[in-house]
Amino acid sequence: MPTGTGRSGTRTALRADAARNRELLLAAAVRAFAAESTGGPATTLDGIAKEAGVGIGTLYRHFPNRDALVEAVYRNELDRLCAAAGELLAELPADRALRAWMDRFVDYVITKKHLADSLHALVACGRNPFAQSRERMVEAVRMLQQAGVADGTLRSDVDAADVLVGTSGICMAIADPQGREQAGRLLDLLVDGLRKH
Repeated sequence: MPTGTGRSGTRTALRADAARNRELLLAAAVRAFAAESTGGPATTLDGIAKEAGVGIGTLYRHFPNRDALVEAVYRNELDRLCAAAGELLAELPADRALRAWMDRFVDYVITKKHLADSLHALVACGRNPFAQSRERMVEAVRMLQQAGVADGTLRSDVDAADVLVGTSGICMAIADPQGREQAGRLLDLLVDGLRKH
């Protein structure tokens, strides 16, 4: 009886290894860019590969240059943020899921700030890593709001785009660790205003 360890099993294992290596590289890159933006050493691709525990050749197979890595890091953070809406709704009532999603948004904004110079350089080269970012985030908020209207926890008269703008504005308070605490209090107030009382 076949056990799945033949050629197709090998291909599946290789694909799984490649996906795992890609995730390790993206996580290492986030840490490296964060350290660099807060006064740490300059980020190098070799350093990221070492931090991820893979060879530099593995990094280049996934990301042929620094720009490709920066764009992939940003898009991965955006993907994770947008996917979190459905994941949180599977675990929490909609109003609490929305508030938890806002915390994920804070993480996204912090990572984006760490990447700011590199992202601006991409834009200057004619690339647009932000294409459809806003639309995707508005759709994530809309999903959370619609669930909240359906379960009776959230008002139905607020536009998802306005919620996103409000959340983004609050994130401007994040300049240091204390700023994050203040942002959390302000997000609590925002969600309280969105609840159906």
